[in-house]
Amino acid sequence: MSENRPLNDAEARAALDWYRAVGVDFAVGEEPVDRFAASAAPSRARPIPAPEAPVAATAAPAAAPIAISLTSDPTETTALAATAQSLDELRAVMNAYEGCLLKKRATQLVFADGNPEAEIMLVGEGPGEQEDLQGKPFVGRAGQLLDRMLAAIGLDRSKVYIANMVPWRPPGNRDPSPEEMALCTPFLLRQVELVAPKFLVTLGNVPTKSLFQTQNGITRMRGQWRDLTINSHQTRALATLHPAYLLRTPASKALAWRDMLSLKQAIDS
Repeated sequence: MSENRPLNDAEARAALDWYRAVGVDFAVGEEPVDRFAASAAPSRARPIPAPEAPVAATAAPAAAPIAISLTSDPTETTALAATAQSLDELRAVMNAYEGCLLKKRATQLVFADGNPEAEIMLVGEGPGEQEDLQGKPFVGRAGQLLDRMLAAIGLDRSKVYIANMVPWRPPGNRDPSPEEMALCTPFLLRQVELVAPKFLVTLGNVPTKSLFQTQNGITRMRGQWRDLTINSHQTRALATLHPAYLLRTPASKALAWRDMLSLKQAIDS
């Protein structure tokens, strides 16, 4: 076994990058603690304190009221989103919002990319590491694949608008929790309403289940068109596989290609 040695600069940076990728938020102490050794150490008996003389009972002081932020209530989030009369105002509202813990762990808001006047809107799940760093959705490997998928049917980011169900990166790229979805979905619904796309494409399980209001997984829902009413806006919606899933399972690209052809046919009709 090699001797323990301090990490060099390159190794330390690699370790920090790995911690960030898996969602480590903070250190619990200045020095490492060997919990296994601590648990194996024999316990010492603690002396039993002598009983104290009884004292007269006094009334306990009233507890201070606990401050609760109403912005962590989805109904309040809905009201906040409704105040935005433009996408710029919605971005400002979301930047000021402090009710979702995802924001405290993320680098920045990932609002949207593309053309806000496009007839086609794509909705993904949530930002990954590269999206969190750059502040734009779908800019990593999955985004590069998405660009190629769009180009195959004559589209690019100047002809579509792209957003996510949650605008802040979940730690470790995990799926958003139900509470996080409840808090962030009103923002996405208002975003759809303001863009008012003719066609909406959901990418993956999370947006498909939420917007299609189904418990069926994406492998059962992909390729299906639905007429959706999102707030005051009506649109035709198509479910398809997430590009990240296609990177993991290349054999499924043929299914996604069918969905892209279906979208092109709908656009051309």
